[in-house]
Amino acid sequence: MFSIYMLSTHFPCNLQLVNSNCILLNMVVLARNLRPALVQALKAMPVVVLLGPRQVGKTTLARAVAQEDTDKPISYFDLELDSDLAKFSDAEAFLRQQEGRLTIIDEIQHQPQLFRILRGLVDERKRKGERTGQFLLLGSASRDLLQQTSESLAGRVRFLELHPLTLTEVQPENESIDYTQQLWMRGGFPDSYLAVNNQESWDWRSDFIRTYLERDIPQLGVNIPPTKMRRFWTMLAHLNGQQVNFSNLGKSLDASHTTIRNYLDLLTDLYMVRQLTPWHGNTKKRLVKAPKIFVRDTGLLHRLLNIQDINSLLSHPVIGPSWEGFVIENTIAHLSDDWTSSYYRTSNGTEIDLVLETPKGEIWAIEIKQSLAPKIKATYHRASEDIGASRKFVIYPGDEGYPLTGNTEVIGLRAFTRLLTHHDS
Repeated sequence: MFSIYMLSTHFPCNLQLVNSNCILLNMVVLARNLRPALVQALKAMPVVVLLGPRQVGKTTLARAVAQEDTDKPISYFDLELDSDLAKFSDAEAFLRQQEGRLTIIDEIQHQPQLFRILRGLVDERKRKGERTGQFLLLGSASRDLLQQTSESLAGRVRFLELHPLTLTEVQPENESIDYTQQLWMRGGFPDSYLAVNNQESWDWRSDFIRTYLERDIPQLGVNIPPTKMRRFWTMLAHLNGQQVNFSNLGKSLDASHTTIRNYLDLLTDLYMVRQLTPWHGNTKKRLVKAPKIFVRDTGLLHRLLNIQDINSLLSHPVIGPSWEGFVIENTIAHLSDDWTSSYYRTSNGTEIDLVLETPKGEIWAIEIKQSLAPKIKATYHRASEDIGASRKFVIYPGDEGYPLTGNTEVIGLRAFTRLLTHHDS
C-alpha cells in the first residue's frame, strides 16, 4: 500500500508505515489513498487511465502497483523519451507484441492516435480470454485525453485521478505530529512537500512553474508566450477563491473575453486550477452563476504570490482563500464520482463555501474558517435552509470537534476527511 519517493538526503524511515526491519536511505514511504481503487480497476477493466498533474506521483504509483499487486509481467514506455517513442512508429505491431503483459504508457496525451489502435487490440485480447489488466495509461492533461478515450474506448476503460498529497496520506491516524501547516505551506506535490528544507521546496516549485510555462504548455501545441501566461496565472492567484471577471482580466492582459476563457480552461485541463461551479438546485433566490477559481495546489499558490514562509502567509490577505482552497482540495480528493461539489452564493452575497451532495441525495453545507475560534453568521444558517442542507459543518485548523448553535458541527480537516472515507465505505 506504499509508494517510495527519493530524497536528496537521509530521511528516517517511518516505522509506523513499514516493518521493523525497514532501513531506507534517501527515501520516504507514503501510502497513497488511490492505490486500492487502482488495483481494483486493473482487476476489473482492460484499460485504466490514471490522470493527474505532472510530478504528482502517477509513475511511482503505477510502477508500485504493477510490480506488487498484479501477477502479470509489465512493460513501461514513456512517450516523452525519444527512445521509447521510436518503438511506436508501427504502434499496432509493437503493441501486439505486448500480449499477456500489463503495458504502462506514460504521457499518453502526446500520441492520441493510439486510442483507436488500442480499441482493436483490447477486443482481440478479450476474445482470447485476457479480459482485464491490459493497459495502464498515464496522462497529465485531461481534456483531449478524456475526449479521445471516451470515443475510442467506451465500455473498456476506467478513469482515476491522482491528486497531490492529502493530509490523510502524509499524516496517518495514529501519527501524533501535525503536518497540516507544512502541507498547506508547501503544497502536495511529493518533491515539494518532502524537500529537505523550505528553500529546496521553494526552488522546486519555481522550477515546476517555469517548466510548465516554457515546455509543457507549448508541447500541447498551445502558442501562448510564457510571460503572458505567468501573468495570467499570478492574477488568478491574487483572485483565489473569487468569481473571475473575464472582461477585467482581458483588459489587464490586452486579450479578449474568449482568450481569457481559453487560458483558464487550459490551466484547468492541466490540473493547475479548479473551477468550483455554483449550486444549481431549486431556490427562489437569485444565484451567482460564475464559478469560483482556485489555484489547486497551495504550494504553487504561495510561490506565485511570493509567500515564502508561514509567518508571511499568516499576515497576507490571501490566507483565508488559501486555507479555503486547501480544505476544498483535500475534501474533493476523498470523494467518489457519486458525490457532487459546488458552492452557493446569492446576488446579495449570502454564501456557503462548499456544498456537497452525497450519493444518497443528502446535502451538506460546509463553511471553511481559518480561525481557531470560528464564528458563523446568521446568513449561513439561512443559506443552509435555502438549499435544504441535512448536515452543517464548519471546518477549521484545530483538532477538537464541538457543536455550535443551529445544529452545526465544528470539525478539524483530518476528522472531516475520515468522516468522508467512512461514509463511502
